Amino acid sequence: MVFDINAITPDTVFDGGDLDCGSGLILLIREQMLKTPVDGILEMRSREPTVADDLPPWCRMSGHAYLGTTSGDGFARYFVRRGQGAQQDEEALRKDKEEAKDYAWRLRARATGHLKSTIYSRNFSFEVGQPASFEERDKQPCALEYLFGSLAGALTTAFATECARENLEVDDIEISLSGSLNNVLAHMGLEEGDPSIKSIELKCFASTFDDEGKVKAAWARTVQRSPLVATLAKAVDLQMKIALV
Repeated sequence: MVFDINAITPDTVFDGGDLDCGSGLILLIREQMLKTPVDGILEMRSREPTVADDLPPWCRMSGHAYLGTTSGDGFARYFVRRGQGAQQDEEALRKDKEEAKDYAWRLRARATGHLKSTIYSRNFSFEVGQPASFEERDKQPCALEYLFGSLAGALTTAFATECARENLEVDDIEISLSGSLNNVLAHMGLEEGDPSIKSIELKCFASTFDDEGKVKAAWARTVQRSPLVATLAKAVDLQMKIALV
């Protein structure tokens, strides 16, 4: 449904960035809905195309009226009229928060070949090679590469999402990372020592014409909220920088 946006004055407006409904967006919508008066209108802005399919049925199940959508400047604008169930909204938000806090990621791993294991998680699987490898070419990434790659990938994705939520135009986000062990020979069983990760040096490069202060603040929030950063920083010399070009 497309309508004249000039005829609608939303009571509450928030930007969901590029989050989908399975990545916490519904939690944010519920929170913003509580700030909207009953029969008032919430405008939610999003750059995630799947929201167009997921939001209308959620509104029906939650007792809110989905009014429609129209396009904005690089994003879609969704309009929802808040229903009468204020107490139900508060209870649903409380329940969602409790479930989110208690959520645990589960997977299983099996040795499935020479120097190879297969990880099964949710609806997908992936292969992992040796714990650590020095070969230039291998059939599977080693476990350390998955760890370092998870850190870098989590930050690039989360940084892009944070910039989108703040309506900041940032392109070509790229992270370079270098990681080393305290004593790789200890890991190989060639001598006694500490096989743990010694240091990780990470640098994020991003291209933007937007306010550099706002972009750097978005990066700082991304780093602060990262579960992997918060965990690794307790045990590893973790150096992180950002360069805007």
